[in-house]
Amino acid sequence: MDPEYVAARRVLLDALESLGAQRQAVVLVGAQALYLHVGEGDLAIAPFTTDADLVIHPRLLDDEPLIAEALGSRGFRLSITPGTWSLHGVQVDLMVPASLGGSGRRGARLGLYGAEVARKTAGLEAALVDCALHTLGALEGDDPRRIGVRVAGPAGLLVAKVHKLAERASAPARWAPKDGLDVLRILRGCDLTVLGGRLSELERDPIAWASAQQARSDFAHLFTRRGHGIAMLLRATAGLDDAEILAASCEVLAKQLLAAWGPAS
Repeated sequence: MDPEYVAARRVLLDALESLGAQRQAVVLVGAQALYLHVGEGDLAIAPFTTDADLVIHPRLLDDEPLIAEALGSRGFRLSITPGTWSLHGVQVDLMVPASLGGSGRRGARLGLYGAEVARKTAGLEAALVDCALHTLGALEGDDPRRIGVRVAGPAGLLVAKVHKLAERASAPARWAPKDGLDVLRILRGCDLTVLGGRLSELERDPIAWASAQQARSDFAHLFTRRGHGIAMLLRATAGLDDAEILAASCEVLAKQLLAAWGPAS
């Protein structure tokens, strides 16, 4: 594995260790969660990430330990305010779903934890609902650690990716082609009937319903042949796979998922 990917897992475990009892309130999202579900698949680009992403459920936080103090005791520093913590050059982003983050534009209002520990991010509500406990181990043979943490499922990850793609579609400076590729990984790596059914369930959940319904609408536009999502996929795989075949494959899979998703709630 790429050394940076190995380091990202090591620092994620450092963060989870330092959080202690607060791990009950966090869910792993982002690339490290995605690869646990779908692995490499049959794409030309191997799984890769240099950071870690954790979503906080504010209603599940304990009074102790204080998050900033716990992370600081392990050597983490708040490198970007709000919510980005760094150790040995690896970033761990702490986020709160926008609908649960209180007032203000960027920093999540977390009471006694303050407004700088985590940032508000749209589309993460589904990850708090579609998740399950996993045991994560290090990717290095001399590191025996194994830590339990809830990990977002494919449906929650898809909702988050779609929100991110839609939010950045009109801002070229913020485009992240890898997000389009990650959606294709989900579409190819999951049973679309099961995935569609789970997405439909999320539309009826009291926490996730709004983000899931918005994701359905955005997904239908993003993953047509000329949609922004497929454009990002083709940027991520330029020169590595046949563009026409990838675009056609992604569009067909997207239509199959929408059919499995069923009518809007």
